[in-house]
Amino acid sequence: MTTPVVSIAYHSGYGHTAVLAEAVRAGAAEAGAEVHLIDVEGITEEQWALLDASDAIVFGSPTYMGTASGAFHVFAEATSGRWATQAWQDKLAAGFTNSASKSGDKLHTLQFFQILAAQLGMHWVGLGLLPGWNSSTASENDLNRLGFFLGAAAQTNADEGPDAVHKADIATAEHLGRRVTETARAFTSGRAAA
Repeated sequence: MTTPVVSIAYHSGYGHTAVLAEAVRAGAAEAGAEVHLIDVEGITEEQWALLDASDAIVFGSPTYMGTASGAFHVFAEATSGRWATQAWQDKLAAGFTNSASKSGDKLHTLQFFQILAAQLGMHWVGLGLLPGWNSSTASENDLNRLGFFLGAAAQTNADEGPDAVHKADIATAEHLGRRVTETARAFTSGRAAA
């Protein structure tokens, strides 16, 4: 069985998104991946090399003013060298985000990640969960409680710290990490067999 290499390239302004990055890491590690957490604010050449060597890259950022953070945008623009050479062609990509509002235009941030991945020639891995908390018998503790399909989305009150990230959102991010790892394993095994 192959050991996929999964890197999580994220920015966290106040610590909430870092909690989700750690959850994605835990889910990926649980599924058997070699995992690297990379805070893109102040990324090093060694960390760029880790991304280049990864089978999958999971993008993460808070949603600020309807899109990813400025620090994440700086990182995204810095990938242009990889775009020019298609260095990340056929890697897997996925994403996660957090904002204070239930919707908070998080979909736009996930779409920004997906377009970035497409420009880099990557294959997008969605959440793969039905929406939770959408019936009278459902609960805010359901996986995918906010009903996103493109990636893992979390909501944390603006006046609360990282310890208030909802347990269901953490579990949803862990699910994303496992799903990316399992998909990467299938991809790398198939590529090796071809």
